Amino acid sequence: MQQRACFDVAVMCRLLGVSASGFYAWAARPRSARAIEDEVLTEMICAIHSESRGTYGAPRIHAELKLGRGISCGRKRVARLMRAGGIRSVHRNRKWRTTIRDPEAAPAPDLVERRFFASEPDELWVADIKYIPTWEGRLYLAHAVDVCTRAVVGWQLREDLSAQLVLDTLEMGLWRRKEAAGVVHHSDRGSQYTSFAFGRACREAGVVPSMGSVGDCFDCESVGRRSAA
Repeated sequence: MQQRACFDVAVMCRLLGVSASGFYAWAARPRSARAIEDEVLTEMICAIHSESRGTYGAPRIHAELKLGRGISCGRKRVARLMRAGGIRSVHRNRKWRTTIRDPEAAPAPDLVERRFFASEPDELWVADIKYIPTWEGRLYLAHAVDVCTRAVVGWQLREDLSAQLVLDTLEMGLWRRKEAAGVVHHSDRGSQYTSFAFGRACREAGVVPSMGSVGDCFDCESVGRRSAA
């Protein structure tokens, strides 16, 4: 139909191997309910894709239609309509930093030097902050792991990277592990851990802070790998 202004119908029918009468019969036929539904659904898909700034693919758009807007449809149908409409998701390789050092804050000395071993519980904790992407935005997870038992002693989720994130994690660890006085708390040199509030909380609880290099997230990960082994 879109090419009728540029090419003769009889020529196109001959090239495509169909009859002209068949084409005119198809053109005069009323649109099916399925085609109308596809058109409405495509408009909604375009709107959701635009709202996501082009980042949503078929799985997320399908979830938004079903869970967010109460539209019952299959994911394969969404994918088919996206292909037909030339709608594609844009993948942005953006790396969110969780470790931002405060140049005016003095870090604690490195008491661990990557020797992640403890013979007793509550002798050494390692802590880190992870970035978690979600459909509603990004979250930050702070956690502390006991090197001896490999247990997560404290954790906290927040939408920001304020010092309260690690303060709440430390508070949970101290509440769950009553005999944690004197434990070495090892982390990177992020501004959350070098903050005055976190340092004061450690002093008041008898926790000994230790800090490795900036953004050395492999500290916690190495403990996890040893645990899996």
